[in-house]
Amino acid sequence: MKAMRFHKYGDPGVLRYEDVEQPVAGPGQALIRVAATSFNGVDGTIRAGFMQGPIPVTLPHTPGIDVSGTVEALGDGVTGLQVGDRVIGFLPMAGTGAAAEYVVAPAEVLAAAPTSIALTDAAALPVVGLTAWQALFDHAKLTAGQRVLVNGAGGAVGGYAVQLAKRAGAYVIAAAGPRSVDRAKAAGADEVVDYTDTDVMAATTSVDVVLNLAPIEPARLADLVNLVRAGGVVVNTTVWMPAPSDEQRGVRGIDLYVRSDAAQLSQLVALIDAGELRVDVAGRVPLADLPAVHARAGAGELHGKVVITAPAA
Repeated sequence: MKAMRFHKYGDPGVLRYEDVEQPVAGPGQALIRVAATSFNGVDGTIRAGFMQGPIPVTLPHTPGIDVSGTVEALGDGVTGLQVGDRVIGFLPMAGTGAAAEYVVAPAEVLAAAPTSIALTDAAALPVVGLTAWQALFDHAKLTAGQRVLVNGAGGAVGGYAVQLAKRAGAYVIAAAGPRSVDRAKAAGADEVVDYTDTDVMAATTSVDVVLNLAPIEPARLADLVNLVRAGGVVVNTTVWMPAPSDEQRGVRGIDLYVRSDAAQLSQLVALIDAGELRVDVAGRVPLADLPAVHARAGAGELHGKVVITAPAA
């Protein structure tokens, strides 16, 4: 089969499109005929060698932690899945990824794919959708009537966060760049702040939750805690900078490390198929062109969620 791999860490030029042996499902695993994977920022940092401590991959490594596809075969002991099922999943970060024609996945990370969108587009959901869900509900404990600031609302996680927070009955303030203002409004934000011409701190009144998705300066991140009411929370996904807190006012700071959760993924899928959650795909790129996607991301030129389509069977 064809796969995209890197044999050493480095710039996007280390990625090679090559022939590799098709994997075989072991106990508790499913072999998936890949429809698509997607690009996540962590793919670039792993490839560059910046994550060797927390995410120790084995070289040569196939990237792609999102997957959508069709179950081709099942290993021993797998229940709840059948050959031919259309599935999505968030694969183990240190394992072999889905930038290939086939991938083996632990059966427990897989959920039924949405039926209302293309299977390839469903690869845009798992990692970013779960990040938004876990930030808002597992960590921030968001409830109806609360006020939430989504800082970095123009990104893939931000788009889901705005939709999910609004659906939960929150008042949503979205801070985004100029190219993303309209998208944030379409996602349901009650207020949208263009952070390139307006000071978010000055434009925002007190909130119960700050969700920071943007790689801002540490001082700016620390300032955000001042927007949070007593007893509130700052959830931060830029984990190289610790989330700020204010113990005197009972404001918690939480650093989010997203985890694979098939049950939560199934809830997101149900919302998609009910027409209550929209999946935005900024582009669809064939697997052979994945190095160019990594290069665009490294240059800051990749905007929105891009899915990487596997070769047709």
